[in-house]
Amino acid sequence: MPHDPTLERLLNFLQRSPTPWHAVANMAQRLEQAGYRRLDETLSWQLSPGERIYITRNDSSLVAMQLPADRLEALRMIGAHTDSPGLRLKPNAAQQNSGWLQLGVEVYGGALLAPWFDRDLGIAGRVQVRREDGRIQGLLLNVERPVAIVPSLAIHLDREANNGRAINAQTQMAPVLLQGGDKADLQRLIQRWLHEQHNIENADVLDFELAFYDVQPPSRVGMEGELIASARLDNLLSCFIGLEALLACDGRQGALMVANDHEEVGSASTSGAQGPLLSDVLRRVNAQLGDPSEEGYIRLIQASRMISCDNAHALHPNFPDKHDAAHGPAINGGPVIKVNANQRYATNSATAAMFRDLCREVAVPVQTFVTRADMGCGSTIGPITATQLGVPTLDIGVPQWGMHSIRETAGSQDVGYLTKVLTAFFNRPRLS
Repeated sequence: MPHDPTLERLLNFLQRSPTPWHAVANMAQRLEQAGYRRLDETLSWQLSPGERIYITRNDSSLVAMQLPADRLEALRMIGAHTDSPGLRLKPNAAQQNSGWLQLGVEVYGGALLAPWFDRDLGIAGRVQVRREDGRIQGLLLNVERPVAIVPSLAIHLDREANNGRAINAQTQMAPVLLQGGDKADLQRLIQRWLHEQHNIENADVLDFELAFYDVQPPSRVGMEGELIASARLDNLLSCFIGLEALLACDGRQGALMVANDHEEVGSASTSGAQGPLLSDVLRRVNAQLGDPSEEGYIRLIQASRMISCDNAHALHPNFPDKHDAAHGPAINGGPVIKVNANQRYATNSATAAMFRDLCREVAVPVQTFVTRADMGCGSTIGPITATQLGVPTLDIGVPQWGMHSIRETAGSQDVGYLTKVLTAFFNRPRLS
C-alpha cells in the first residue's frame, strides 16, 4: 500500500494516546512545535493579533486558537472530544479471587463489553503523587505491555454464550493481573511503573485515574489499506483531523479547535462541553481583541460557526437493516452530515448548506446520516455547545464501524477528505 505521512501521524497519535490526558499532551506537543503559546488560566493574559495560543483544563481538554490578524469579529470553530468508552479502575481496585489478584473496574460510557474479553491489556492514566519536598504532582502513566486480561469462560461451561447472554460488569469483567498477589501489590506496581517512567523512587501515591486499554497497535487493514483499525477512533480521529486542519490553515481568519473531555458520560464537568471552558476562553479573548461589551460578545458568537466533529455510523455490510435505506453512509465515501429532527444533532438546513458548499469548493464527496425512525439516536457535543453558547452549529463526522468497541474501523481515504474540508472552513473569509 502507498506510504501516507498523514496516516502515519494518525496511527502514531492513536497509539500514544491511550487516555484523554495522553491525547491532550500529544496535541499540545504538536501545537507548541507549530509555534502555539500555552496560556495559564490562573494568570492574566496578554494577547496580540495574529498570535497562536492554547490552553488545557484538567489536562484532558484543550482549546487552541489562531487569532486573526485584524479585529476579532467571527470565529471558525471545530469541536471534538478526547474521551472514549472503556474500563476504568475503581479507587480500591485490588481484589483476590481463586488465587489471583484482579482489579475491579467501572464501565466508562456506553462501552461494548464483549470485545474486551481475551485481549492483551495495558494500563494508562494519571497518578497524583507527593514528592519529597511535599509538592503534589500529577504524572502520566502508560504501561504499554500486556499486564492483564479478561479471560472468557469456556463454552463447555456456558452453552448459552452465543445466544445473547448478558454480561455482568461487576462480577465478570475484572481483569486478571497477578497470580498469588495481595491487595498491596497494586500500590507497589504503580510505584514501580512510576520509577520506570519518571525515575521516582518510592513515590507516595495519593490517588489515580487509570484505565485498561488494548495494547494491539493501530493498523491499516484491507488489500489496499482501505481501512484503519484502532481503539478510540471515536473520537480521537476527529481530534487528529481537527488539529491537522488547524495547523494547515493560512492563519488569516480567527480559527479555534476545542477538544472536550467527558462527552461519553454527558459532558457535565468543568472540562466537558456542558461546562464553561469554551465560553471562559472566548470571553477573555474577546475582551482584548474584540468588542468587550456583552453586546459585542453576543455579536461575535452569532457571527461565528461551530462544526462538531464526532464519528458517524457507516453502513455495515453484515447489518444493512440497521440503517435507513436512504441514509447509509459508506466508508471512504466522504464526511457525513448528521441530522436529527429532535435535536440530538445540532445540524439545521443553514449550517448544513454551508458545509455542503465547502465540500463543493474543495471537490470532496459528502453524505448524510439520519437514524431509522424506529431506533434511538446518540448525541454529541454539538447540541450542548450550541445550547451553552448560542452559536450556529452542525454535526458531522467520518463514517465508522464498531463504534464504542475496544477496536473500531474507519476508512483511510476519509481522513484526507475531512481534513481538506475543515482546512477550507478555517480559511473561509465569509461564514454567511
